[in-house]
Amino acid sequence: MDWRELKYNETFEQEARGLERRRALTACAIEEIESLLESLYKLDGDNWIGRGEVQDIIMAATIAAYERFLAEWRAEERGA
Repeated sequence: MDWRELKYNETFEQEARGLERRRALTACAIEEIESLLESLYKLDGDNWIGRGEVQDIIMAATIAAYERFLAEWRAEERGA
């Protein structure tokens, strides 16, 4: 595993744990997390000055963690 994969996995797991804690410890609604994900999509698309490879990896892992978290939450609500 190279440093890129390590950074991606580290960031993904960190974000996933943070989202789980947020849901468990606060009265956050799914709409709040959806809104944050929309903001992340916008930030990702606004990369007109170039973030660099490390920041691109961090952004991709963060978005993926939010997407997975929301998919799991929605499945839970549907009773799947």
